[in-house]
Amino acid sequence: MASDIDVRKFAVLLMSATAFGVVAQGGAYQMKQGTSYRTLQVDGVSIFYREAGAKDAPTLLLLHGLPSSSRMFEPLLNRLSGQFHLVAPDYPGFGHSDAPDPKQFAYTFDHIAAVMTHFSEALGLSHYVLYMQDYGGPVGFRMALAHPERVRALIVQNAVAHNTGLGPTWKVRRAFWEDRSANEPALRANLLSLETTRARHVGHDPDVERYDPDLWTDEFAFLSRPGQANIQTDLFYDYRTNVASYPTWQSWLRQKQPRLLVVWGKYDPSFELSEAEAYRTDVPGAEVHILDAGHFALDTAAEEIASYIVGFVK
Repeated sequence: MASDIDVRKFAVLLMSATAFGVVAQGGAYQMKQGTSYRTLQVDGVSIFYREAGAKDAPTLLLLHGLPSSSRMFEPLLNRLSGQFHLVAPDYPGFGHSDAPDPKQFAYTFDHIAAVMTHFSEALGLSHYVLYMQDYGGPVGFRMALAHPERVRALIVQNAVAHNTGLGPTWKVRRAFWEDRSANEPALRANLLSLETTRARHVGHDPDVERYDPDLWTDEFAFLSRPGQANIQTDLFYDYRTNVASYPTWQSWLRQKQPRLLVVWGKYDPSFELSEAEAYRTDVPGAEVHILDAGHFALDTAAEEIASYIVGFVK
């Protein structure tokens, strides 16, 4: 039987390992790599990105959603940098990237996908696993269809590729697509308010105490910057092109049968839970996990998601 002294020594060693970033993975300990915060000029726009892990490790290209930024992936960078090369950019108009005036820069998903493609090329990312969350879906699917040879696998986290995946909150948003001028005030209240920003995180989760309020107050601070309302309204008006593209994405999934991991926060207020299983109609071999989490599942389920990624990628 171990003595009290032995137990105390083990506890000290364990705490020291945690403090210095040594993490257990599959029975082996690997040193976590620190995150770097960088910018890169792409198509005349300064793109901010977070990067962690050895560059010769398998690359995860992490594409964020609305109204978030690369910051949403910090929980994965902290957990997976010992095994993977992780790159998380901010789209133009988001986070710490440049936000050109909409009169000089077209805020469309085609354009943002092109910028993200050129960003990945500038970093020399010839092959990667695409992690797509929310807006990351339409950006990532465009990148995948343009260059399928670069995509080793797909990870989908609360991103829609089927019309049935859009929930009741999309009634106001669909009306906006039909008549922009008449419905723009209602759309901005529905999409860009502090209340909606909070709801995107907490959703229907009965345990609201699990959520750090900084998550939505920081995002709302970015949304409140000068020019942001126009940028986000223009981009969301273009979201109608994503809905029109769903059949094309589904056809590509059925034809290519990519390796696919779906992790889905069940308390999402915007996207239907049925969407997670809908991916399996296109890719029967998809790995699907429903999580006790919201739209931004990394808020509360980062440990689970990291574990699923390790098993899936390896």
